Amino acid sequence: MSTPHDPHLEHVHGGRCCEPAAPQPSAPVKDPVCGMTVNPATARGGSHLYEGKTYYFCNPKCKDKFAANPVQYLAPVVLEGPKAEAIAPTLTPGQTASPGALAKVIYTCPMHPEVRQEGPGACPKCGMALEPETVEAEETTNPELQSMQRRLWISLLFTAPTFALAMSEMVPGEPVQQALGAWAVWLQLAFSAPVVLWGGWPFFQRGWASVVHRHPNMFTLIALGTSAAFGFSLLAVFFPEWLPHSMSHAGAVPVYFEASAVIVTLVLLGQVLELRARSATSGAIRALLVLSPKTARRVLEDGSELEVPLEQVEVGHQLRVRPGEKIPVDGTVTDGGSSVDESSITGESMPVEKAKGSALTGGTLNGTGTLVLRAERVGKDTLLAQIVSLVSEAQRSRAPIQRLADVVSGWFVPAVVLVAALTAGIWGIFGPEPRLAYALVNAVAVLIIACPCALGLATPMSIMVGTGRGASAGVLVKNAEALELLEKVDTLVVDKTGTLTEGKPTLATLVAAPGFSEQELLKYAAALEQTSEHPLAAAIVAGAKARPVEVPEAKNFRSITGKGVQGRVGEMEVALGNARFLTERNVETEPLLAEAGRLREQGETVVFLEVGGKLAGLLGVQDPIKESTPEALVALQGAGLRIVMLSGDNERTAQAVARKLGITDVRADVLPDQKHAVIEQLKREGAMVAMAGDGTNDAPALAAAHVGIAMGTGTDVAMQSAGITLLRGDLRGIVRARHLSQAVMKNIRQNLFFAFVYNSLGVPIAAGLLYPAFGLLLSPMFASAAMAFSSVSVIGNALRLRRVDI
Repeated sequence: MSTPHDPHLEHVHGGRCCEPAAPQPSAPVKDPVCGMTVNPATARGGSHLYEGKTYYFCNPKCKDKFAANPVQYLAPVVLEGPKAEAIAPTLTPGQTASPGALAKVIYTCPMHPEVRQEGPGACPKCGMALEPETVEAEETTNPELQSMQRRLWISLLFTAPTFALAMSEMVPGEPVQQALGAWAVWLQLAFSAPVVLWGGWPFFQRGWASVVHRHPNMFTLIALGTSAAFGFSLLAVFFPEWLPHSMSHAGAVPVYFEASAVIVTLVLLGQVLELRARSATSGAIRALLVLSPKTARRVLEDGSELEVPLEQVEVGHQLRVRPGEKIPVDGTVTDGGSSVDESSITGESMPVEKAKGSALTGGTLNGTGTLVLRAERVGKDTLLAQIVSLVSEAQRSRAPIQRLADVVSGWFVPAVVLVAALTAGIWGIFGPEPRLAYALVNAVAVLIIACPCALGLATPMSIMVGTGRGASAGVLVKNAEALELLEKVDTLVVDKTGTLTEGKPTLATLVAAPGFSEQELLKYAAALEQTSEHPLAAAIVAGAKARPVEVPEAKNFRSITGKGVQGRVGEMEVALGNARFLTERNVETEPLLAEAGRLREQGETVVFLEVGGKLAGLLGVQDPIKESTPEALVALQGAGLRIVMLSGDNERTAQAVARKLGITDVRADVLPDQKHAVIEQLKREGAMVAMAGDGTNDAPALAAAHVGIAMGTGTDVAMQSAGITLLRGDLRGIVRARHLSQAVMKNIRQNLFFAFVYNSLGVPIAAGLLYPAFGLLLSPMFASAAMAFSSVSVIGNALRLRRVDI
């Protein structure tokens, strides 16, 4: 993927980091050590020349670190901002990294997909652990999860005695304190120090990074709260005389070692649960990846078979698929017959019969027969690989509703710090004795409970799980915006051919004009159409082969979009098209207009043939309505959608099809370049428009609609222009897609509501709002437990989408 030149971005090239050009003195650059933006003209840390490139630093310490080991800071380059794209070498979705190639894997943040770097790490914006963009079929070890689990179990061993010693003060007579005396406090310090300083070290690192990068986040609050409680306790132990006498209670200065240790342990527990839950959101992609077999059975020229790795299969290879085996790649049946279960790709449970000439899709399951296929699309070109890529990209996309959470999150942490400061001030002035102790405890509780992570995860987690659920049902979502808008759609525009109908017209009627026979009519028409790619052309050519009729070659072929085709067959000038086309060529169509009208009333598309300047006859082509179309239209109309049918056919032909389907709004005689105009007109009228089509000429209209829906049986251009692709290729997929959109948006709203309500209630309670009336205060330990489970609850709610019925 090419990236526009931008001196603000660092580029990865050939495995090494380099700036695309020497920065001008006024052009800001990134400090490669801490990531801060530095003006080269005023860089306080100076500069350092490495391998012909000049790097600038915010302070001398960063420069010294870089000079000591430049490679350490040039390998994991973090790319931030809206222009940051995949400019580093990446793996194809599903591709397994070779040993030692970890640095080649791009990791990204689920909350901030613009943050990307080589190798694992933490997001500089929100502090969350990054995850690989590419998912492997088999779940691999998560180094972040392993680290957090190890820290959790060791911290738990030290937290338990710390908590027990602190709570022993509540035992009548305080026997533990009587036995240990001053050693009780020193033991609490000894047990809590490893928890806070080692177990909580990643939180302090990320909290400091949030300050350096000017992106305050949940780790900013955790670091502030924990360090305040632990630091105050250290001060009370080593320098008790520095504290006001009013802070002592019964002659002893309070310490909060157990609070800081429990906070860290509970946050570690929350991180472990969150990381486990986040790994489950990739289950949909893994389920797709395991569909593809690891080997294929290649048929050699002498008829023998050789089992080869799937990566060695090339286009043109003949492959044998035995009963019960998975189809290895996309191809066409060259020998044999069987029924194939395509439910893993299309979501349809009924097996599809396959015979010679039938198309096969990699990842589907062969039934009872043996098939030999010719490989036509392999590797990243297979439909399955494209599905995996599309789902992966959709999971990283951002829905418009996320903007609200982004705005709130941007102001949230500073607001919480301000609330914590006000809480400390109010309790320190107006609270009961010991006032400063109350001020500290309540301020820490405010900092700990106000976790913005749940708010940030509310949308991306639902999108990740929802797009995966759609893929399993044959609904591919290209981006989150399309999924959000589909719920709001009130008008569905459908192209007739290939969407409402099979898109495989058949020749139904031949009517020859006086002086011509049906054989001649079909001969000339097929001669012209054998050069055309139009679906009607294929029907006419197939009809000629079925008769059979000898089809000569046409010369000087020319296609006139929306009208017809013309050329020279033998000594005759021949033209085939609609009545308007022949009229423009001064050919009278009046003798056959009545017959044409009768055929159109039956739903046939009529084309007129001119041979040597004379009307030779007409041909009627019929495109059968898909069996699933009536059922789907009833469901869509029952959901309140207005259905508009577009067709390039004559008004009478289009109306005949519309009557059979109960569609009242029909736009006929629409040329391909006019479909876009119809969409724009509906949008100007205030409609929220979805467009469903399958042809190349539908692409502009699909792109213009609020939501473009492409049929998977259509062209690649149509699918690239659409926000949603239906693998099965029938309108029932739109019903499923709409149900998916409604389920995902409902889930997102539930998550956002929970996150907002949680913080709206939690922060005031932690600040002591209930104390005047009920005498209730929220312990920092309970606050940390609530904070730890807030993110887990949001992810858990999102995971329910894996089982939603669409």
